[in-house]
Amino acid sequence: MQSFRTEIENPIVEKDILELANKIQQFKEGKVDEEKFRSLRLARGVYGQRQEGVQMIRIKLPYGKVTSTQLRKISDVSDEYSTGRLHITTRQDIQIHYVSLDRTPELWAELEESDVTLREACGNTVRNVTASAIAGVDIEEPFDVSPYAHAVFQFFLRNPVCQEMGRKFKISFSSSDTDTALSYIHDIGLIPKLKDGIRGFKVMLGGGLGSQPRSAEVLYEFITTEKIVPLIEGVLRVFDRYGERTKRLKARMKFLIKEIGLDAFKDLINKEQKALSYEIYPLDKNALEYDAKRILPTKLAEKVFIENKEEFDNWKKSNVLQQKQEGYVAIGIRVSLGDFYTDKARLLANLIEEYAGDEIRLSLRQDILIPNVKEENIPFVYQELKKLGFTTAGYNGTVDITACPGTDTCNLGIASSTGISTELERVLQEEYPAYVHNKEIAIKISGCMNACGQHNMAHIGFQGMSIRTPEKLVAPALQVLLGGGVLGNGAGRFADKVIKIPSKRGPEALRRILNDYEKNSNQVSFLNYYDQQGEKYFYNLLKDLSETSNLTPQDFIDWGNREEYVKAVGVGECAGVVIDLIATLFLESEEKLAKAKESFLENNYAHAIYHAYSAFVNSAKALLLAENKKTNTHASIIDQFETEFVTSKKINLEGKTFSEIIYQLQNNKPSKEFANQYILDSEQFLQKVQAYRKLEVLNV
Repeated sequence: MQSFRTEIENPIVEKDILELANKIQQFKEGKVDEEKFRSLRLARGVYGQRQEGVQMIRIKLPYGKVTSTQLRKISDVSDEYSTGRLHITTRQDIQIHYVSLDRTPELWAELEESDVTLREACGNTVRNVTASAIAGVDIEEPFDVSPYAHAVFQFFLRNPVCQEMGRKFKISFSSSDTDTALSYIHDIGLIPKLKDGIRGFKVMLGGGLGSQPRSAEVLYEFITTEKIVPLIEGVLRVFDRYGERTKRLKARMKFLIKEIGLDAFKDLINKEQKALSYEIYPLDKNALEYDAKRILPTKLAEKVFIENKEEFDNWKKSNVLQQKQEGYVAIGIRVSLGDFYTDKARLLANLIEEYAGDEIRLSLRQDILIPNVKEENIPFVYQELKKLGFTTAGYNGTVDITACPGTDTCNLGIASSTGISTELERVLQEEYPAYVHNKEIAIKISGCMNACGQHNMAHIGFQGMSIRTPEKLVAPALQVLLGGGVLGNGAGRFADKVIKIPSKRGPEALRRILNDYEKNSNQVSFLNYYDQQGEKYFYNLLKDLSETSNLTPQDFIDWGNREEYVKAVGVGECAGVVIDLIATLFLESEEKLAKAKESFLENNYAHAIYHAYSAFVNSAKALLLAENKKTNTHASIIDQFETEFVTSKKINLEGKTFSEIIYQLQNNKPSKEFANQYILDSEQFLQKVQAYRKLEVLNV
C-alpha cells in the first residue's frame, strides 16, 4: 500500500484511503466484524456485486459535473481496474464494476489526483448531492443552484453528523419550479426562489421511493440561501438521533416524519440550534458571481458539410436546448442504459475541452448534457459526436428509458431491467417513431421494489418481479405501473400498481397502452387521460396478459438471457468469523474519541463534539447489547441506558443523569471550552462502562 501514500496531497484524503486499506487487511484477518466492515467500505463507495469476489465502485460526482480532466482520469481507472465500461446512475454518479476489493484503495487514490472521490457514495450517509442537469443554463432558473449544491456537498463530506446514520440521505437542487431534480422524492429537495430580489429556496422534506413511496412535505416555502447548510445540519442531527436503525425497511427519513409529524420534527430541529456549526453559512463572493464569471468558449470550429440534413434536423430538434446565455446551446447525448465506454469518453473529453467550456453534466435520466456550445459550432459538434455514436435522437424523451442494472450486477435484482429496457427502446424506435420527440411520457424500469430505476414515479413504469404458474414453476415478471409524474414546484404523484405480467409480455403491454392513448385520449395529457379512465380500465386492458397457464418455454427466459430464469436474490458477503461485538463497539468508541481530539486540535469544535457524542452513544449501546436490549435509535439507547444502568445504580455518574451529560451538546454552542469538557466527559464515560463490562465478564 506504500505506492500511493506520497501521491496524495491532501492529508485527510490520504488518511481516509489508508484507513480503508488497513480495514480490508483487518477484515481478512478476522479482526473486524463483517457488518462493521460493510458499513465502512460502503461509505467509501465500495459495494458488493451479485458476482462473488468483485465489487462495484460508485464514483461520487456532485450535481453531475465532470471536467475533461476528470473524465480522462475516470476512464484510466476503469481501464486499469475494471472493464472499460462506465455506467451513469439516476443520481448522477458513475459506477464501474468487477473491481477487486484489494485494489480499491489504490483506485481511490488515483481518482483523488483529479479531485474525484468515492467517499460517501454508498452507505448510510449523505449520498451524492444531485441537481438539474441544466442548472446554470436553464432559461427559467431564478439563479444557478450549482454553487449551492457544491457547498452542501463540501460541508457534509466527512462530516461526523452523517457518517453512521440509520439509512441513506438524499438531497437535490432543482433549477426552477419545473423541478427537474425531483424534489418530492428526496429527503431534502430544494427549489430556487427569488423574494424581493433575495435568493432563497423552497425546502421539501421527507420524500422517498422504494416499496412505500411518500411525497415530501413543505418544510419552508422560503428560506434564504445562507441558512440552507445550517438547516440541513439540523435535519441530519435529528435524523441521526431519532431515525430507526434496526428495522432497515423503516429506517428512512420519510418514516420518521410519518411517525412523529412535521411539526414535532420542526421542534426537534429547533432544539439543535445552539449546537450547529454555524448560525448562517453564506457562500463566498465568487460563488455568488458564478453566473457572471462563467467562462464560455469562443473558439469557432471548422465549417462542415452535413450529408443527411433530415437526420441532423431530427437530432437537433430533440437533443439541442437553448441556453439562457445568448448564442449558446446545450447538447444532450442519449445514453442507452446509461452505459458508455472509455475509448469514447476520452474523445468526448477532448471535444468538450476545446468547444464546450470544459464540462459535461450527467443527468438524472442517465444521459450526458454538454452545456456551453456556441450555436455556430453545432454542425461540427454533431459531426464529432456522430463519429462516437452519440447522436441518437430522443434525448430526455419517451424513447429515453431509465433503467437500473437489475440482475446484471445488483445483489437485490429480481428480474432483468436492462434486458426489457433494450427491447422496449427497440419497439419505440421501430413502431412509434413519433415518440422520439415526445418529452411528456417518461418510462422507467427497476429490477426490484427498491426503485433505483424510479419506476414508481413514472408515467409508465415496470418493476422486476417473479411469477408462479399453476404448476408452481417460476418465471420472470413485470409489475406494470401507470400514472406517476412530476407536477412541478415540489409536487408529484406516484404510479398505481396496475397488474403483474410475465416479462416477455412487457412489449405488448406497452403497445396496448400507447395504442389506446393515441386512439382515445383526444390529445389530453397522458396523466389526465389516465385519471379519466382510471386504474380499473387499464387493468382490464392488460388483464389477459397476466394469464400464466399458457406460458411458452421462452417465457421462462428473461430478457437478455439465454438460460431459464432462476430467482436468486443476493445475501451479501460472509466473513466466516466470530467476533466479540461488545469489544468491537468499545474499540470504535476509542476511535471516535481519537477523531474528536484530532478535530479539536484543528479548531473544528463542532466536529469534535459530535465525534464525542457518537462515542457516548456507542459506549452505551455496547452495554445494552450485552443485556440483549433493543437499540433501534440513538434516543432510545440514551433512554434505556438511563433506566437499565443509571437509575438502577449499576453505574454511578456522580449524581447526574446520562441524559443531562450527553444532551449537553444541545444546550451549548460549539466553543473550545465546551468541546474540551465534552470530550473529557465522553472519555470518562467510556472508562466507566468498560470497567463495568470487565467486572461482569469476570463474574460470569
